[in-house]
Amino acid sequence: MHIVFAASECVPFSKTGGLADVVGALPRALVAAGHQVTVYLPRYRQTLLKDARTVVKSVTVPFDDRYRFCSIVSGGERSGVSFYFVEYPLFFDRDALYGTSAGDYPDNAERFALFSRAVLEASKILGVPQIFHCHDWQSALVPVLLRTQYAEDPAFRDVATVFTIHNMGYQGLFPPDTLPLLTLPWDLFTISKMEFFGNVNFLKGALVFSDFVTTVSKKYSQEIQTTEFGFGLEGVLRARSSTVTGILNGVDYDEWSPETDKFIDARYSPQDLSGKAECKQDLLASFGIIKADLRLPVIGIVSRFAAQKGFDLIAQIMDRLAREEMIIVALGSGDKTYEEIFLRLSKQFPQKIAVKVAYDNAIAHKIEAGSDMFLMPSKYEPCGLNQIYSLKYGTVPIVRATGGLDDTIEHWDSRTGKGTGFKFTDYNGEALLLTIKEALRAFRDQNSWQQLMRNGMTKDFSWNASAKEYVRVYERVRQGRGASTEVRPTSGNANLALV
Repeated sequence: MHIVFAASECVPFSKTGGLADVVGALPRALVAAGHQVTVYLPRYRQTLLKDARTVVKSVTVPFDDRYRFCSIVSGGERSGVSFYFVEYPLFFDRDALYGTSAGDYPDNAERFALFSRAVLEASKILGVPQIFHCHDWQSALVPVLLRTQYAEDPAFRDVATVFTIHNMGYQGLFPPDTLPLLTLPWDLFTISKMEFFGNVNFLKGALVFSDFVTTVSKKYSQEIQTTEFGFGLEGVLRARSSTVTGILNGVDYDEWSPETDKFIDARYSPQDLSGKAECKQDLLASFGIIKADLRLPVIGIVSRFAAQKGFDLIAQIMDRLAREEMIIVALGSGDKTYEEIFLRLSKQFPQKIAVKVAYDNAIAHKIEAGSDMFLMPSKYEPCGLNQIYSLKYGTVPIVRATGGLDDTIEHWDSRTGKGTGFKFTDYNGEALLLTIKEALRAFRDQNSWQQLMRNGMTKDFSWNASAKEYVRVYERVRQGRGASTEVRPTSGNANLALV
């Protein structure tokens, strides 16, 4: 089967979040399973290509004011995956992918509409797939275009579409005049298609027109069909719930494993945990904590400093938490309020709380290896990767039971010796503090703690199982496209309460 991925970022070429990790890893797993995979990406300023070669000199993309002409550049083949890049410097040769500290780029609708059309046109030259697998709102126009303006194109007659939501909070909302600007028909601006409280919603278009919708964990696929987590689109998803599923993201154990990690001070494994103590000492030294009692538990944080990540809860309890017998090391950046809280506390408790306001991949690895616990109290978390990394490193996760955090972590039961971490349900500071204290008490019994560590280290969240689930989805939508090519967006009556 030939699958084309269309996405706005992918490691090692471009990255702002977990989307890039998925698009970098899942195609490799699919190729290893015997499938052909092509990945299309924008060519940003940060995209570094060796021996780049133009394979399609000119792709014409219509806009209401004039045509724009982009080209397609080959990025070669990596692990059997072919990479192509849409090159249009006016749109993509910028400092950042989506915007600046002042906000999103005002022409993002044009930028990613051009990208989506270029993917379709290029595939007719470089190879039409059986499946277009699109990711997040930046590629959402691919399924919209396929079922509207390209519906009569014989090249795409039997092509199916799968759309993956990585985070419902980002939808691609634009004013109504975006449609004629992108030469899209006005009949898309209806409550049953792309209209959303007076705006055009790219994500909604993909949810309506894709053959199948996936998201990145089972729990999150259920949560986004509720008012709390659906961001206004929960009704659209409920209306097509039979074609919505969650497939947990895998992780790349070639990069994230204490047995092979090139960034950490010592290697270790479930059979020999002795190297973790050296990693702990190295981690504390990296944060300037020199004379610490190594018997104290270290709680690690690697995160964007934002309320969505639970930092409002952390802020509520930090003064009380600082009195506990433990050390906290935090790496990340984001909301200035939370950055300042950590910086203030690190000055007040220099031997107990340390923070680096930055993102440093090497330090992130050191935190995973050197910490005893890892804190992720997210308000919502579609999948989460750090808690899975933590399991592999024997760094016990403390999480809120939401999304992928709930799917991947089993609460520890010292009586049975089963479980992989600690989790709480109610989103408030008291529930978080009680759960951390429970973990701190459990840490005092090092014999049972090592059992807890090994429980997590032996879990397998590699991409192989997830890739098999995606293949089952691909096969299902291929059969569906063979049976009928009629577009059936959600009915207007059903959607009245859904937007």
